[in-house]
Amino acid sequence: MKTDGYQAQDRGAADAYQRYLAGMDASMKQKVALTAAHLLCEGRVADMGMGSGQGSHALAALYPRLDVVGVDIDATMVALAADHYRLPNLSFVAGDIAAPVFADGSVDGIFDSSVLHHVTSYGGYRHENAAAALRAQVAELKPHGVLVVRDFLDPGPGLVLLDLPADDGDDSDDPRRCSTAALLERFAREFRSLHARPGFDLESAGAAAGGAPGPAPGWRRYRLAHKHAAEFVLRKDYRQDWVSEVKEEYTYFTQAAFEAQFAALGLRVLVSSPLRNPWIVRHRFRGRFHLHDDAGRPLEDPATNYIIVGEKVAAGEGIGFRAAEAREAPGFLRLEHHRHRASGKVFDLAARPSTTIDIIPFFELAGAVYVLARTSYPRPIASGAATLDGSRTAGYLAEPLSVVQGDRPIGETVEETLARAAGIAPAKIQRMRPGTTYYPSPGGIMEEVRSMFVEVEPTFTNTPLGAVSGFSTSGRVRAIETCQLLRAAQVGGLPDARLELNVYDLLLRRRHALGPWIGEAIAIGAAAAGIAPAACAAALAREGRRAFERTDQPAGFLALVRARFQELDGAGRVLGERELEHVAPIPLGTNTVAAALLARAGDELLIGVDEDDLPAAQGFGGNSDLLVAPAWRLPRAIATMPAARAWIAARVADEYRLETGEAWDLGGPYRPSPGLTAEVAFPLALEVRAAKAGGRPLRWLPIAELVERRAELPDGHLRVVLLRAAHALGVAR
Repeated sequence: MKTDGYQAQDRGAADAYQRYLAGMDASMKQKVALTAAHLLCEGRVADMGMGSGQGSHALAALYPRLDVVGVDIDATMVALAADHYRLPNLSFVAGDIAAPVFADGSVDGIFDSSVLHHVTSYGGYRHENAAAALRAQVAELKPHGVLVVRDFLDPGPGLVLLDLPADDGDDSDDPRRCSTAALLERFAREFRSLHARPGFDLESAGAAAGGAPGPAPGWRRYRLAHKHAAEFVLRKDYRQDWVSEVKEEYTYFTQAAFEAQFAALGLRVLVSSPLRNPWIVRHRFRGRFHLHDDAGRPLEDPATNYIIVGEKVAAGEGIGFRAAEAREAPGFLRLEHHRHRASGKVFDLAARPSTTIDIIPFFELAGAVYVLARTSYPRPIASGAATLDGSRTAGYLAEPLSVVQGDRPIGETVEETLARAAGIAPAKIQRMRPGTTYYPSPGGIMEEVRSMFVEVEPTFTNTPLGAVSGFSTSGRVRAIETCQLLRAAQVGGLPDARLELNVYDLLLRRRHALGPWIGEAIAIGAAAAGIAPAACAAALAREGRRAFERTDQPAGFLALVRARFQELDGAGRVLGERELEHVAPIPLGTNTVAAALLARAGDELLIGVDEDDLPAAQGFGGNSDLLVAPAWRLPRAIATMPAARAWIAARVADEYRLETGEAWDLGGPYRPSPGLTAEVAFPLALEVRAAKAGGRPLRWLPIAELVERRAELPDGHLRVVLLRAAHALGVAR
């Protein structure tokens, strides 16, 4: 597939992780972090289209047991990279990423970062070129190897209205000085400039087109294909290299097309997620254009990137699930109803019968801490739900090894589970330490999780988990470096909350550095008016109260659902099935926002903590009062992150009477309990500038001190937002 155009691209001539991170831009940080939850700590990985080789070098430095091979079609780039970057586990080869480079079944992982659109653009703009490249690469993977593609995303068909400033430059078509509106008009003439017929249809729309409010003074409105609008706003700031930029077509597959391609190749989709780089959104999107559908309704900004991760499965293993009608009625979970004595409000509560034990085997080697976790564990309840950010999964997650506590002592239970499910013999266990207890989502689920840290002999394993899931596979057990695991959660690469919380707890107990935060940067400004710090000791030493009594009257908020999940292979054949129960909200959706309300008082950073009464807390601890993070289950009509942010800001102002400023994504979304509910939580940090009288009271607690006392905070949502905020602000000790 080496065409002349493709070859003619002209791109010009285990120390501390921080050293490598410091020299990376946001895109490279994200690329490296997204590998953490999906690449092995050992094996052979190809970094396709590696360019300068910086990313390949970073991977090799981070994973000294990983053999990293950078691949590029440009022999000069390969020679320069080999001369500049030298590590024992790093090499570079010249090769066409769209054709076989390695022997079939010889590679553990392949990473395509912003390179497949070069294969299509410089190959006659044939989208089939990307599909052919994926086919060639999948053949090179070993069974259970992973293919990670990070590129651009076609938003799909349809016309949109795009408003652009016409007064930020002149009316020429010189990219160095023309207005954004004039630049679009030029772009419409020369997009895909290597094609025999470049450009696309662009219509100047009237001020009231589509029923949207008219464009601002000095702005112009255009009607064009959604794809072309995305292509333009993604490159409108690359004016110095405009002639080369218009040669490329960034987008070639929609999200559904990517997922279909992976499924057809026998890949299990672990992650499929549009990405929005916070810096680009803040500095190049916000206020720089306005996008509406053809009917005038506001649209979310295009994704700045997209990631899809696929695992090559062995013969006879599934790649996804299909829900069918259950044959039996629910019987495992129970639905309880609790009335608040003072207000009369009724709460629905779904309860599971036994306590869950999260088992965290870990070891330290060469200054790094590793945990053994199960990856690609089948969680069909997590598949298919609509999320605010458009992320999807086929239902296979990375999570802790876990077991339901029975009548055996916990030490024996853990020992037997590790031997049976993970192949860790008792002789390899050096010591066990009890962790903490928390409730993953106590607003609607009575679920208690306890953790047990198990120090084991160093073992880099990649072995099948014992048959515990009831499906064709129960995933595999492997070692993951803990700081990289945390960074994967910061960029949306690790959806399970329990694994992240246990890793934070493990590192903080061992006084091990958490590593740099690479999610959206958070900066709290001047001291907030009307807010003073409260004492953690007093907040945590509450006397307790009992606010609830049982009732037979349902609230109509939750339902128990039983479904028959059929496991499918790449050809759509049913490999097996299992009936599972889960908790479903009735009036609201499956998206939750958990808020870290952050304020400054002098030099101290504070987090606003609510004291609520929840029946789950009363059921487990005897008292109903619980310190929680403000969190809301969103209405189904709230379908995008901008809409969710606006809705949350209004709720914070109305309920707590707080004046808020900046808002930041606090890392990627997480699933509090994927075995029981399809709920996805989106953590959000909000800067609080002032507190007004009359709102629901909050306790403003010092973040650093609260982190030290995290074991006394059973609310899972509070733990996630507290630990992430402390990490982002650099106050976790």
